[in-house]
Amino acid sequence: MENRYETFTTLVNSIIRSIRRIKTEAVKDYNLKSQHVSCLYYLYKEETLTAMELVELCDEDKAAISRSLEFLEKNGYLLKAKNKNRYNCKIVLTEKGIEVGKYISLRIEQILSEVDECIEEENRAIFYETLRIIENNLRNS
Repeated sequence: MENRYETFTTLVNSIIRSIRRIKTEAVKDYNLKSQHVSCLYYLYKEETLTAMELVELCDEDKAAISRSLEFLEKNGYLLKAKNKNRYNCKIVLTEKGIEVGKYISLRIEQILSEVDECIEEENRAIFYETLRIIENNLRNS
């Protein structure tokens, strides 16, 4: 393949832009931004997490997660337990957060179903394993 770098980076960047656009569109009615989607999704899925667990799950830096959590708490989407160490305190969704988390989770399932319609299960498994190998090799380069 001649233009491996260009093809790979262009496709990855295009996928990332599409995901960001989908996230933004999905939560615009709630006055949220794309960076809030992962926090709400994982909190909905796991029911309770710490900020450090969200840092790991969302693969974001502490500052970005901290800003998102501050916004979400201030706007009534979540509650944080009072704790000296703000990164290890338990975080749970409020009723408002659960409603949005459920909507996000359902929307993600819908999008994945649409994307998966034209991909056989075996090919999807190979694709994800290949992505894991690429990510691991790039991380260790």
